Amino acid sequence: MGATCNLMLLDRRTAELVREYVPEGDVLDSVVMFFSIFADSTRVRMLSALAISEMCVTDLSRVLNINQTTVSHQLRLLKNLGIVKCERNGKIIFYSLVNDIVNDVMLKGVEFLGC
Repeated sequence: MGATCNLMLLDRRTAELVREYVPEGDVLDSVVMFFSIFADSTRVRMLSALAISEMCVTDLSRVLNINQTTVSHQLRLLKNLGIVKCERNGKIIFYSLVNDIVNDVMLKGVEFLGC
C-alpha cells in the first residue's frame, strides 16, 4: 500500500508526555476494569439507583424490576471491585456507593452524549 514512515511528526516533549502518561501494565488493567463496570445495563441502573439512596437487595430488585439473584450477583461484583460498600442494620444489608466519583463518571457520560 505504501512505504512505512520512519519520520516522527511529534516533537520530543509531546512524545515523552505520551510515553509517560498513557497507562500500561497494572494501571491500564485497573482503568479497563473500572470502565468495564459501565458496560452492563443492569450495573448502570443499579449504580444510578445507589447514587440516589442506599438500598438493600430487595429494594433494588423491586424498584428496578430485576430478580434478586441478579442484583445479589452484581452487588457482589461491584463490592469486590471496591465500587459499592455494605453496612448491616440488624438482618438487613444496605448497599451504597463508596464515593461520588462513580456517579460523576456516569453523569459525565450522559453530558457527553447530550442526553
